[in-house]
Amino acid sequence: MSTESEIGRERLEQLVPHAGSMCLLDRVLSHASDRIVCVADNHRDAAHPLRHGGRLAALHLAEYAAQATAVHGALVGTGTARPGMLAALRDLRLFIDRIDTLDTPLMITARRQLSQASGSLYEFEVRAGDRLLCQGRVAIALG
Repeated sequence: MSTESEIGRERLEQLVPHAGSMCLLDRVLSHASDRIVCVADNHRDAAHPLRHGGRLAALHLAEYAAQATAVHGALVGTGTARPGMLAALRDLRLFIDRIDTLDTPLMITARRQLSQASGSLYEFEVRAGDRLLCQGRVAIALG
């Protein structure tokens, strides 16, 4: 399935439109033309940039997924980040309220359903171990 060996944090920061702690992904485990699997382990960090009131809501898992799609688009495209934005979030199902209490890393899987010059549509899920935390679809508009 993988078209390249594992990709670490330094390279990821070149592939997402966020820098520093707002780059939420730690590494890419595998990717192919239609799929990417990423890992993140920063959800327990007290200094997480999306924490509010000391908590990290499960809703933010959609941002982890959106960043995985940005990385995927860059890896299967030109190899560089392309400006884009989250245009729509559909069928989002959250199976947990907050993620800062989880002991295991987050596993983010995104599958590209459609790709056009103007953007892409992905289906995604986020797990912690065997536990499904959320799933949904995201539309990315490219600039």
